[in-house]
Amino acid sequence: MKPSLAAGRTPIRRSILAIHRWLSLGAAIFWLLQALTGIAIVFHWEIVDAQLSSAYPATDLPAIERRISALAIEDGSKPTTLWTTGSGGDRYNIYLEGNDGESRSVRILGDGTVIDRPREDETRLMDFLVDFHHELLGSWGSWIVAISGLLLCSNLILGLVAAWPKRGTWRRALGPARKGPPAARLYSWHRALGLWAVLPALVIAATGTLMKFEDGVGSIIGAEPVSLPANQPAGGSVGFAQAAQTALDAVPGSSLTQVAWPKDGDATYYIRVNAPGEIRRAYGATRVLVDANNGMVREVFPIADAEPARAFTSALFPLHTGEAGGIIGRLLSVAIGLWLVTMIVAGVLLWVKRRRPAARKN
Repeated sequence: MKPSLAAGRTPIRRSILAIHRWLSLGAAIFWLLQALTGIAIVFHWEIVDAQLSSAYPATDLPAIERRISALAIEDGSKPTTLWTTGSGGDRYNIYLEGNDGESRSVRILGDGTVIDRPREDETRLMDFLVDFHHELLGSWGSWIVAISGLLLCSNLILGLVAAWPKRGTWRRALGPARKGPPAARLYSWHRALGLWAVLPALVIAATGTLMKFEDGVGSIIGAEPVSLPANQPAGGSVGFAQAAQTALDAVPGSSLTQVAWPKDGDATYYIRVNAPGEIRRAYGATRVLVDANNGMVREVFPIADAEPARAFTSALFPLHTGEAGGIIGRLLSVAIGLWLVTMIVAGVLLWVKRRRPAARKN
């Protein structure tokens, strides 16, 4: 008589396994899609930039300012923000808003050369994958992603509790069986793989879920956004290039990641730079506020000196994407995505194998 996989399990552990199994089956398809799209977009910044142009000229702030002015003249629009594309090269997306409230974006090289003008009705594969992974292509989808993330985190914890080896059995648990019934071998592999990678997977799942509730979490823990009292316009006309250079000079060795133009009633450029040593490698989190009246620095908010609450919320994105660990961290993120796909497939196969004997008995 073959020993049962459930032999030696306590009623509590059997209950945990049952909850873990049915949660996994119920959300398997959605988690699988999230894992696959997550794997596909880990390097989406580099992929998109490589598709558009092979040129990577250095950032020329006056040239970019001239390009922005020319774009604004085209249709009477005004610039609202500029963002780095995130690929690590000197490339930027410029966002402009027209008199009708409609916005458009233009991608440029560091010397101001236009390399892309996305159409409003255009859907591209990588954009589709990013939107699907983040929001399921809609606002309600964002809630579904958030709820699914909570379920995934709880299920990873349940799986860890259910698979936790007894004292003295860790070596056997971490080395999957190569002999025995197929169902037993598959369970052994499923358990071993889970124990090896569940903790980094939990970090990625938890940080991704918290990002969906970032504003609420920030309010609860007291992570206040960077701001200063409104700076009243005084007739100054400081341009983009001067403001951006001032911000870069205020944080030696930094690179430009975002510029937000002054708004009505507040003559302040809100600028983000990536300071040396930051874990947010794509976008940076150090803020420099520049007076648009005279080009002077109003305040510098280094992320390295941020209060714990703001440092925590700022760390969610680089931990989720793996960029906190550089290229190795991003490759680890891909590996965890592949691990999740493997665990889902193995779990479903294990369920099917167990159902067949039960069906034959009936």
